[in-house]
Amino acid sequence: MRILKIIQITGLILWVSLMVQSCTNYGQQPTETVEDSNNASRITFYNVENLFDIYNDSLKRDDEFTPEGDRNWNNKRFYKKLNNIYKVIIGIGGWNPPVIVGLCEVENRFVLNKLVYQTPLKTFDYKIIHEESPDWRGIDVALIYRSSGFTPIEYRTIGIRFPFDTVSRTRDILHVKGILSEKDTIHIFVNHWPSRYGGYLVTKPKREFVAAVLRKQVDSLFIAENNPNIIIMGDFNDEPWDESINDFLQAKIDTTTFQKNDLFNLMSSYKKDGVEGTSKYLEDWSIIDQFIVSANLISGKQPLQVLNRGAQIYNPDFLFEDDFKHLGEKPFRTYVGFSYNNGYSDHLPIYIDLIRNISGN
Repeated sequence: MRILKIIQITGLILWVSLMVQSCTNYGQQPTETVEDSNNASRITFYNVENLFDIYNDSLKRDDEFTPEGDRNWNNKRFYKKLNNIYKVIIGIGGWNPPVIVGLCEVENRFVLNKLVYQTPLKTFDYKIIHEESPDWRGIDVALIYRSSGFTPIEYRTIGIRFPFDTVSRTRDILHVKGILSEKDTIHIFVNHWPSRYGGYLVTKPKREFVAAVLRKQVDSLFIAENNPNIIIMGDFNDEPWDESINDFLQAKIDTTTFQKNDLFNLMSSYKKDGVEGTSKYLEDWSIIDQFIVSANLISGKQPLQVLNRGAQIYNPDFLFEDDFKHLGEKPFRTYVGFSYNNGYSDHLPIYIDLIRNISGN
């Protein structure tokens, strides 16, 4: 067992070293480590694209992700997927992986246990927060965290029931309250809003409804607490300027003026190092994966702040493949249609760093 652990750690060190070298070889800057960011606490969100086990759940529409299903999903592919995800999470933090990782498109607790406890992530003492949601396909949101840097106080799921479509089901919102670095209380909301499958205009009311539900939850925190530290992350299937986020959630794009109970979208003006979004459909990039925070986290007036008042897209070369049909590059995903592609995800991860002001204790 000791020899096996040494081999795993050696492999992990080699992977991070190769990842950093790969970024340098292709003219990219290696991901800034937490140590480089004034001992920041890195928080990440990642849509991992259909992390399913191989077993059929009779209560969910997961048949295609079985050995007999249309995707021929088997143990070899499942464990390759787990390895791909852990490598991304390790890579995002360099030598110091993120304190908190929000995930979406995970099937159940089983796949999370495999990811956290049976890959090299176990070296970093990650724990899991997850509840089953009523989504018909069986995909959920979840949070994993390093117990050395974050202590949960309580968590709950916020169910979504559409009054105009009582048959439809979608993912719950996960709300976690906890202590960051034994000093700061933070509220985290992990989201995966209804997709645009079926058409933008047809599905638009559903995302607007979810946004209104979330805004109500946020307003309750603003009433209950003085300057709550709120971090909203997720795959919203809408961009920062769409009505669901800009009008219903009221997440502002302009950060030049501050009101106490404002929310600000940290992805609204993102364009860096040639990356134009987190997901690509046909020839168009979109920013549907986002971080939204309460105004006090970027005001400069409170102890806890978002470093550089912005979010980053994690974009090393290994997460891309050539887009021969629409030119340029696209995320290196696990499947293209029903054809196995052996990649990572159809989304790029995003992250923020939280730091404390020098005057903060």
